[in-house]
Amino acid sequence: MNKMRNNKPSFAFVTACALLVATLFSGCSSSDGAEKEKDKEPKEHHADSTAAPAATFVLEKGRLATTFYTPGELIAFQQVDLYAKENSFVKKLYADVGSEVKAGQLLATLEAPELSSQLANAQSKVKSQEAIYIASKANYDRIVETSKTPGTISKNDIDQADARQKSDFAQLDAARSAYNEVAETLKYLEVRAPFNGVISSRNVNPGAYVGPSGKGSEQPMFTLQEQKHMRLVVSVPEDFTGYLNNGDEVSFSVKALPNQVFKARVNRLAGALDNHLRAERIEMDVYSNDKKLLPGMVAEVSLPLPAKDSTFVVPQTAVVNSTERVFVIRVTDHKAEWIDVKTGRSQGGKTEIYGSLNAGDVLVKSASEEKRNGSPVQ
Repeated sequence: MNKMRNNKPSFAFVTACALLVATLFSGCSSSDGAEKEKDKEPKEHHADSTAAPAATFVLEKGRLATTFYTPGELIAFQQVDLYAKENSFVKKLYADVGSEVKAGQLLATLEAPELSSQLANAQSKVKSQEAIYIASKANYDRIVETSKTPGTISKNDIDQADARQKSDFAQLDAARSAYNEVAETLKYLEVRAPFNGVISSRNVNPGAYVGPSGKGSEQPMFTLQEQKHMRLVVSVPEDFTGYLNNGDEVSFSVKALPNQVFKARVNRLAGALDNHLRAERIEMDVYSNDKKLLPGMVAEVSLPLPAKDSTFVVPQTAVVNSTERVFVIRVTDHKAEWIDVKTGRSQGGKTEIYGSLNAGDVLVKSASEEKRNGSPVQ
């Protein structure tokens, strides 16, 4: 019994063995972890010291055709406000709003009693001067005939008779001119259409007192528009004026007919910029016999701007627009070089640039201010 009790391991011995094993295991674990951390540190340091690769492309020249969208306005090719030439009263109207009229067609007749009196007075003066001239001319003819007998009429009497009949003839011409002037004024009592068109407004009724603008009435009697032939007017900014030419085809649409696209050609270029808009006025002729298009409509106009010269065309991402400058990044000897440029037109993710660049230069495709000037580029 005593022998067997002595062969059993004591509790203190077992505990010491367990502590020794735990210490050895802990030492191995910490050693492995230290080696892993030691291996990891050089790798992270190596990654920080190497520049990140940048996508680049070779600069080449190309042609960029763009389209400029701008609102435009349809206006009548011809439009006129018709006023009465003389102060008078409306006698009768022959046209109303929407009436299609021809050039020379009578639109209204007016009446002015004082003009009739002036015409009668002028006519009587003409007759009076005719009688005076006839008498003076007959007297001159008789003197000339009598002077054929030597010693009967002096040369002075003949000259005076000639001067008198010439003066009376001049007075007759003046009377006739005054009569014609009043007669022409009476013609203004008929208001006629100056060209083919449509009456778009009428502001008078029979019996209304009318006259020149600011005297007889503030508003015109009629407004006449040529609606079958119209002008499409747009203002093109200064940057795009160099790309337009007479005869260029444009397309446009209006809100009233959203599913239809209309065509027109550039017919007139102003050749100067508006002082306020800094834009050039461009006009296209538009014909609408079916009255689908009307003066005053707003159109959405598409102006094609073809390329004229070969320029450098790059992705828009290659151009940096900072608050201080506009530049691209050129790679020279594996270093970033900021090159100032000016931009032109942009279309479909491409843009035109102008600057101290040459074909074959290598540029960074996705440029930003974070890639500093002179920094290494892989």
